[in-house]
Amino acid sequence: MKRAATITIALAVLATVRAPGQQPPGGAGAPPPANPRAIEDALGRLLFPPELVMQQQRAIGLKPEQRTSITRVIAEFQTKLLDLQWQMQDESQKLTELLDRPTVDQAAALAQVDKLLAVEREVKRAHLTLLIEIKNSLTADQQVKLAQARAAAEGGSPRLNSP
Repeated sequence: MKRAATITIALAVLATVRAPGQQPPGGAGAPPPANPRAIEDALGRLLFPPELVMQQQRAIGLKPEQRTSITRVIAEFQTKLLDLQWQMQDESQKLTELLDRPTVDQAAALAQVDKLLAVEREVKRAHLTLLIEIKNSLTADQQVKLAQARAAAEGGSPRLNSP
């Protein structure tokens, strides 16, 4: 029970910790804090997940060499992700052990949070790299067709930017 509570606290801490170098909200001339949901929405609108490309491969006229390229980058991503998941689990366990002590060494805990966040950053970077490589494998016409298919599935109209 105590271990579950510690893990919950560790996850809550990670959910609220700012990335290194991120400015606090407010302050003279400080831009408003970025809305993570808005960023995710923009990425979701501008990039194409592998599942969508697979589902629409015939409709967009995906060529065999494009499929091979996309399959390769997905396989590379999955391999990297598996390694990063192992690292993240290890760093998370280390943080849990530090927080589970009667008196927490603040410096050590914060250093461990930084290590955990660095791995999390790498996961996000790898995912974004995958999505960019998929988009770059597609023609402008294929991108338009995917945006239209996604919009139709979501019941809306696509917002298209020039690819």
